[in-house]
Amino acid sequence: MAYRQVKFYQTGSFAVGGRLLDTPERTVQSGMSRTNALTLGHRACQGCGEALGARYVLDAAMHATGNKVIAANATGCLEVFTTPYPETSWQVPWLHSVFGNAAAVGSGIAAALRAKGQTDIRVVAQAGDGGTVDIGIGCLSGMFERNDDVLFVCYDNEAYMNTGVQRSGSTPPAARTATTEAVGEEPGNPWGQGKDMPRIAMAHEIPYVATATVAELHDLEYKVEKAMEYRGARYIHILVPCPLGWGSEPADTIRLARLAKETGIFPVFEAEKGEVVATSKIRSKVPVEDYLSLQRRYAHLFKPARRDDVIDAIQDSADRNIRRFGLLGEA
Repeated sequence: MAYRQVKFYQTGSFAVGGRLLDTPERTVQSGMSRTNALTLGHRACQGCGEALGARYVLDAAMHATGNKVIAANATGCLEVFTTPYPETSWQVPWLHSVFGNAAAVGSGIAAALRAKGQTDIRVVAQAGDGGTVDIGIGCLSGMFERNDDVLFVCYDNEAYMNTGVQRSGSTPPAARTATTEAVGEEPGNPWGQGKDMPRIAMAHEIPYVATATVAELHDLEYKVEKAMEYRGARYIHILVPCPLGWGSEPADTIRLARLAKETGIFPVFEAEKGEVVATSKIRSKVPVEDYLSLQRRYAHLFKPARRDDVIDAIQDSADRNIRRFGLLGEA
C-alpha cells in the first residue's frame, strides 16, 4: 500500500492518538500484535534514540514478513546494552558480529538461506554510524555491489558513543567530541571531512535507499515495510539522537530528531536505483540555532563568545540540503 501521510488536526501538535485513526493507518507499535523485538532488561541510557529506532525497525520488519526475520548486529552501543552476558533483550533470531562486518554476516546468512531454498525468511543487518560509515564501509559496499538480499540499517548517533564519544565519519562539522575538542580557531569537528552515507548508497544504484528519524514513526515504519517488499540490497539511515554524546536532555530526543529534519540539517527522503523518488517536506522551517542550542556539543558556538560565522556556515549547509532535495513546499 502506498504511503499516505497522516493528517494532524490538533493545533500546534505533531502527535495523534491511535484511537483516532483507522486500523490500517495505525503504527505497528500501537498494535497488540507487535513483536516487542527489543524488550525489557536492556541497559540503554534514558532517552536513547537508538533503542527506540531498533525496536521500531525490527517490529516493523517482523510485521512485514510474518515474523520471519534474522538480525545480524555489529558491535557497538546497541549490541552492548541489549546483550550483557548472559542475558539478552532481543525477541528475534539475533547474531552478534564484530564491529565492521555486519553487512558481510548478513550476506552470509542470506546466502545460506538461499542455498537451503528458504526464500520466505528475510535478513536485517544493523550497525551504528561507526560500524557503517567507517569500519564497516568496505563490507557494506561489497554487499551493495553484489546486490545481496539484505536490509542494512544504520542507527546514526554521529559518533562512537560506546567507546567514549569519539569522532566518526558521520560526526557533523563543529561538533565537540572526545577527539575533536572545542579549542582553537576552528573548534570542534573540522569542516570538509566525513561521509554522506545515504548518497554513497545511492551511488551503488541499489534497489532502495531511505533516510528517517525516530520523530516520525509512521514514516519510519512505512520505509521498513516498503524495504521488505524488495529483493536485493537495501539501506535505511536513521538519525537517533544520543543524550550522552550530544549533551542533550533525555526528554528532548524526539524534539531534536524533529528539529534536524525541520531545519534541513538531516534531509528525509527515499531513493530507488540511485534516483530520489520522494521527500518528506519540511512542515515549518526553523533556524539551525534552535537545533544547535539544545546540545552541549555545540555550546562553544554560543559561549564565551558567539560564533556567528560557524552558525551561519551550518545554516548554509542546511539550506543546501533543502535546495538539493526540494524539502520546502506542500507537505
